[in-house]
Amino acid sequence: MKLSPDNTVVAVLPFGVPLTLTVVTTWIVMAVAVLAALAITRRVGLAKASLIPSRGQIALEVILGMIEGQIAEISRRRPGRFLPFVGTLFLFIALSNLLLVIPGFVPPTASLSTTAALALAVLLAVPVFAVAERGIGGYLASYLQPNPIMLPFNLVGELTRTLALAVRLYGNVMSGTVIAAILIGLTPLFLPVVMDALGLITGMIQAYIFAVLAMVYIAAAVGPDPKPTAEEDQT
Repeated sequence: MKLSPDNTVVAVLPFGVPLTLTVVTTWIVMAVAVLAALAITRRVGLAKASLIPSRGQIALEVILGMIEGQIAEISRRRPGRFLPFVGTLFLFIALSNLLLVIPGFVPPTASLSTTAALALAVLLAVPVFAVAERGIGGYLASYLQPNPIMLPFNLVGELTRTLALAVRLYGNVMSGTVIAAILIGLTPLFLPVVMDALGLITGMIQAYIFAVLAMVYIAAAVGPDPKPTAEEDQT
């Protein structure tokens, strides 16, 4: 049994570059996301004309509202600047795991290379957001807190939490996929359906955890908002 879609070569591109199942399924997820976004935005335009929002628009607004609420709660800042990045992480992982309902589909998140790429994106996003808010000097100074002797430990912590992000998501998704495949071979009727349902729930939880942890790391680097909103002032 192949434990990772990285091990399956679908085709060989020019110059001997292998096209793995991970790349193919990633393209599928991106294509589904783009087509769904185009369909929803098209219906939004039609809904504005009829003053009746489509179900896709309502679902998308609910999801974005939940993500905005979590970002605001974690960062104590306005969520607008963080929503595109954190929302994209959540939607990509969630959609990848949702497509498990397709027989034979192996989500790209079952590949360590995909989860590592997502974790590296978080690793790069943390200093980008922090430098934009605090400046390069303020961000680098955070590695010397609470005293300069903590510099190597803070650097190691930055790398280990990135590794933990990648391995946690990969391990949970890959294990669920393998268990479902084994059960399909042993009992090809009722039990795999239950396992797929549990896998979908676990996949959504993993997408939520990954996005929340990414926002926690960004919020810790950016720091609290020096200009609280009017709601915070009243409290």
